[in-house]
Amino acid sequence: MTDVDVIRVMGGARLAGDVSVVGAKNSALKLMAAALLATGRSVLTNVPRITDIAIMAEVLRRLGCEVEQDEDRVIIDVPERLGTEADYDLVRRLRASICVLGPLLARCGHVRVAHPGGDAIGSRGLDMHVEGLRRMGADISGEHGFVIATAPKLHGATIWLDFPSVGATENLLMAAVLANGRTEIDNAAREPEIVDICRMLTDMGAEISGAGSSRLVVDGVASLNPVEHRTVGDRIVAGTWAFAAAMTRGDVTVHGIDPGFLEIALDKVATAGGQVDTAADSFRVRMADRPRAVDVVTLPFPGFATDLLPMAVGLASVSEGSSLVTENIFDGRFMFINEMSRLGADIRTDGHHAVVRGVERLSGAPVTATDIRAGAGLAIAGLCADGVTEIRHVHHIDRGYPSFESDLRGLGVEVERAAAPPDQFDF
Repeated sequence: MTDVDVIRVMGGARLAGDVSVVGAKNSALKLMAAALLATGRSVLTNVPRITDIAIMAEVLRRLGCEVEQDEDRVIIDVPERLGTEADYDLVRRLRASICVLGPLLARCGHVRVAHPGGDAIGSRGLDMHVEGLRRMGADISGEHGFVIATAPKLHGATIWLDFPSVGATENLLMAAVLANGRTEIDNAAREPEIVDICRMLTDMGAEISGAGSSRLVVDGVASLNPVEHRTVGDRIVAGTWAFAAAMTRGDVTVHGIDPGFLEIALDKVATAGGQVDTAADSFRVRMADRPRAVDVVTLPFPGFATDLLPMAVGLASVSEGSSLVTENIFDGRFMFINEMSRLGADIRTDGHHAVVRGVERLSGAPVTATDIRAGAGLAIAGLCADGVTEIRHVHHIDRGYPSFESDLRGLGVEVERAAAPPDQFDF
């Protein structure tokens, strides 16, 4: 798996069969950071084997932890004395590593974390992280590309988030569990991954109420204990397969996910003409005819997830009629639209809106993944195209999908992974 691998998919496939999803990337990364709050051995299970987990493991190792990866488990031994600096060479590769800011500040009273990198899908500043920590008594400054925070002991505060940011909610939550007194976070993110980290922290001994609502109340405690915790299923990977089934007029059952996490996404699939059946930890999507056009607007949970927007655009591209797709979260999410157009999709963008006029069939072509979800969305769109679609920069897909090619094969797709020819290298 290298930056210059390509994935080739043969168009014309109809997805059929069963596929299982493992733990959510967007939860597991933050759970690894949460382990820093307690000295001793914490064990996370149902963890996806993806590039981002390996990067976060190295972040923790450089902070002094011992980290082992064993099948779907990550075992983290946290020392009494932690390092306090997260280096740029790792943080630039993984935006989620900024989530060590809160727990390190709470544990050590000082932290120096490089400004993060991650997907190029728009500006995502740290203003809400910084302002919230300042309200809790932290002195925060910037120097040479680093965020430097100091607080001998954080204290409780009332914090209002201008936007229900998942990252800010997580960082402030992890800082608050060891602060003196009560912290209230209003307009907090409500995603299932937030509920998951609240469950883990509560099992560690934290006192948290309001998980899953827009108001979190945290009463700080003196110390926490290490735990074993199972990561919640990945709703974005599950949603990818739901849209793939609909786009290819297939029949797919997805296991390992609470379908309630995807209520609006599955409703869009049903509105497009699919039959959706749900169970406690699985759902089935069947699509007999060409999908009908549906409009989609991304919003914070419980709204339609921005990470599923490339799949929604893909569905619209092969649907009967025209769809309006509106992106409200990341200003660069439409970067992949030019690549979709290379496949023959009829898309016009205006600011954060895209008008998609469906076509009967797409046309296979070489395309480039611009981020994790765009890469998966382009591959799925390639299944609805004549001929072969070749996706470059598939290291993005590796960051979010632990067994993408094998899952496609299991659902009946002709797919291969290979090294890109030399003339496709990007210099």
